[in-house]
Amino acid sequence: MPITQSERIISIQSPLGSDTLVFQRMTGQESLGQLFEYKLEMLSEDHSIQFTDLLGQNITVELEAENEETRYFNGFVSQFDYSGTVDRYSIYHAKIRPWLWFLTRTADCRIFQELNATDIIQEVFRDNGFSDFELSVSRSCTPREYCVQYRESDFDFVSRLMEEEGIYYYFKHESSKHTLVLTDDISSHENSGKILYYPPDQDRRDEQHIDHWRTKTQVRSGKYVADDFDFVKPKQDLESRSANPGGHEQSDKEIYDYPGNYYEKGLGDDLTRIRLEELQSVAEVGRGRGNSSKITTGKLFELSDYPREDQNTEYLVTETQLDIWSDQYISQSASSESNTREDVLRCKFRTLKRTTPFRSPSITPKTRVKGPQTAIVVGPSGEEIYTDKHGRVKVQFHWDRLGKSDENSSCWIRVSQNWAGKRWGGVFLPRIGQEVIVDFLEGDPDRPIITGRVYNGDNTPPYGLPANKTQSGIKSRSSKEGSEDNFNELRFEDKKGQEEVYFHAEKDFNRVVENDDTLKVGFDKMDPGDQTIDIYNNRTVTIDQGDDTLTVKTGDRTDTIEKGDDTHTVKLGNLTVNVNAGKSYHEAAQSIELVCGASSIKLEPAKISIKSPQIEIKADAKLDAESPMTTVKGTAVLTLKGGVILIN
Repeated sequence: MPITQSERIISIQSPLGSDTLVFQRMTGQESLGQLFEYKLEMLSEDHSIQFTDLLGQNITVELEAENEETRYFNGFVSQFDYSGTVDRYSIYHAKIRPWLWFLTRTADCRIFQELNATDIIQEVFRDNGFSDFELSVSRSCTPREYCVQYRESDFDFVSRLMEEEGIYYYFKHESSKHTLVLTDDISSHENSGKILYYPPDQDRRDEQHIDHWRTKTQVRSGKYVADDFDFVKPKQDLESRSANPGGHEQSDKEIYDYPGNYYEKGLGDDLTRIRLEELQSVAEVGRGRGNSSKITTGKLFELSDYPREDQNTEYLVTETQLDIWSDQYISQSASSESNTREDVLRCKFRTLKRTTPFRSPSITPKTRVKGPQTAIVVGPSGEEIYTDKHGRVKVQFHWDRLGKSDENSSCWIRVSQNWAGKRWGGVFLPRIGQEVIVDFLEGDPDRPIITGRVYNGDNTPPYGLPANKTQSGIKSRSSKEGSEDNFNELRFEDKKGQEEVYFHAEKDFNRVVENDDTLKVGFDKMDPGDQTIDIYNNRTVTIDQGDDTLTVKTGDRTDTIEKGDDTHTVKLGNLTVNVNAGKSYHEAAQSIELVCGASSIKLEPAKISIKSPQIEIKADAKLDAESPMTTVKGTAVLTLKGGVILIN
């Protein structure tokens, strides 16, 4: 007679049909916040089942439990193998895992921005094609400005986020699917009711019960302290503390950690509480064994009739190790009566008291970036420089295949400068398109910082190399839309015998000297040195208070105005010209004129005119006036006076 599962309390549903595979045995483990794994042994009269027919497929084990209820174990076949024959059956083995396990078979480098942890987790689930999950989280997670999945599997990534936020998960199994439940609170767990305790010597195998129970307590830390640093508020005290001593000796030990991965005190308080709850969730653990199908990971039950009364309370099942079997197909003929309930299931389990918060242990390490990377500075289309008030920029990482090389490619990233004081220091902002060196604080991909810049094949040095290897300096580019001809530059030439300091201002050059300004040309080496100043347009020199002195120790001074006027104005004060040895020579093609009030002397090529209300000419020894024609005229009075007057 063909093999059949009808009337059996344990059966298998698979894509191969109801009776192609029948149940023989299943062992496995299921824990809060961890992937379950069940090892399933099956029999079949089909000796040529193709492995790929079941690999990756959904499969369900049904166990008819108490009160004609059915308990389901659903998952996906992650491994399938043929293990030989027994009697007339082929033996097949399969490993059954949850859909979440498939996320261990993916890995990515990806950036999430302005999303909280649960939003990110759900997005990862959906991107992998899975929607069988429920969100039952009591605490709202704080949005993360910048969260990076870097060279880690999707499973490790979401597991890490859950561990950081105090979120854990369990699975609800149904006939053809299982649902992942994300939670952080006891209120999301169903209660299975009372389970009786019977000592092992009472041999109550026909009743579902617990026959072994023990409780273990251990010393755990009673305090957790964390701290962090926010560069926007560098003096802010971010230290957060959480304390819950265990009520016994040595229960006040403290754990301190840095950085706490938060920038707000309130968030820090939440995270330190979660970390302490994680440490203390295993301070008191119950362990037991039994045959009750009510003992299910993620469900509550009440222990009853245990000899020690303080143990008869509600517990959350945190882990189960199941062994379910049926040997009816081999030990009896196919026409024999269906197997009974007697000892088809044995379960080892762990529990926490209902009043103790469960937190998954932080066992998933955060991927660290091992050393600096380079990236390209990015920003909005049409911009050449994109920054914020802190001088931060955004970049496109080479590994970010989803980034669009725009202003959304990364968070704002701080830039190391040669000096950084309070309203003083150095500022050289990386510009869009430049390649920069990015390091990460403590290797954390969520905390990038730019430490340098490098040239590449597109952006080459301003001085042709290696021909100009003795040149160094700073050369900028005018923005926006500046070309290679628009720049400011300070360049040093160190070639022996051709040393030079070159300064170029593309437009204006403003120099402020608050005390002395000294310029020496050609003195240090006693070599001849010249200064040449060429000004294309205007030159204005203003001395606010003080003197202007020009001294030529040896040599000549020449002022040449090729076209234009030369004006000297002394508004308040005197003008003195001294020629201590030598001549003072003034020449003009048209005229030379001296004016003082109503008096003037004007020299022209053909005459000299002297005008004044009164003119006095006095010679200490002799006054000669000689010309071919001389006229002396007094329109009113002419007075000639002398000791002797001679008129020829």
